[in-house]
Amino acid sequence: MAIAKAERLMNLALCLLGTRRPLSKRELRGSIEAYLEAGSDDSFNRMFERDKDDLRELGLVIETVEGLDGDTGYLARRDSNRLPAITLDAEEAAALGVAARVWQQARLAGAASGALQKLRAAGMPEAEDSYEAHHSALEPRIPAHEAAFEPLMLACRDRRPVAFDYRKASAARPEQRQVEPWTLECWRGHWYLAGYDRDRGAERVFRLSRISGRVRSRTGSFTAPVPDVSTVRETVETWAGETATRSALIRLRAGSGYPLRAKALSSRELGDGWDELEIPYGHGLDAWLVEFGPDVVVREPADLRADVVDRLRAVAKG
Repeated sequence: MAIAKAERLMNLALCLLGTRRPLSKRELRGSIEAYLEAGSDDSFNRMFERDKDDLRELGLVIETVEGLDGDTGYLARRDSNRLPAITLDAEEAAALGVAARVWQQARLAGAASGALQKLRAAGMPEAEDSYEAHHSALEPRIPAHEAAFEPLMLACRDRRPVAFDYRKASAARPEQRQVEPWTLECWRGHWYLAGYDRDRGAERVFRLSRISGRVRSRTGSFTAPVPDVSTVRETVETWAGETATRSALIRLRAGSGYPLRAKALSSRELGDGWDELEIPYGHGLDAWLVEFGPDVVVREPADLRADVVDRLRAVAKG
């Protein structure tokens, strides 16, 4: 729904910017497919007035002109809608370059690449050679394979409640969740949604890979206050296991589990192709350890071992 509206607004803006004379509502309705599909004149008029107001709120200067025949026309003169010259220093240009590379696997990749080309054409400086030389081999990318990523990103932006089916790691079947989405955060290569769970009346964090089916929009406004970005980020990190309160002892198969090794507080060889690691233990560690399957065996504490076994059994049951 949000994508369709964005496309409709873009088409209307292009029509208004691409004309040399005012266009009437009738002409605009005949030129934009979404308007042609409007069920009635009243429906089209309401849609058009909302779209026109949205474009003006976004900064587009739309003129209303009364024609000799009594019809009202609309146009957006290009000289009234030109942006000021873009001035970026080398560091800002490098930051934008990195940001554009990040979304290589998202549907936004084309838009990011096109925007970068336009900025360079407008005079944005290229990144320094030293930056390219040192960072080209370690080019940052944030994968966004999950189908839920884009609708949730738009819902966070528009402050729009959503519903989706979610399967907890310890559950065999998904259940519906009604959520007021706050923000998306990437942690250890996985995307998480932080928001207010209406059914539970509390903040919750959801891993996108466990969302099944379609993300559905809901009407109405948020019922709970939205925390600031730094607070939400801390919530995600704590929920996903970044904040450790104690340590755990695990056995790890030699030559595997390098992300675990990078977090290890200590490590020693056990022989027979196994190593022993002491790693930080915080909320969500059990879910992370399960991802390494048979390459990890939890030795202590007992409650972490039990949680990992429960998760593995749930996965085995399907």
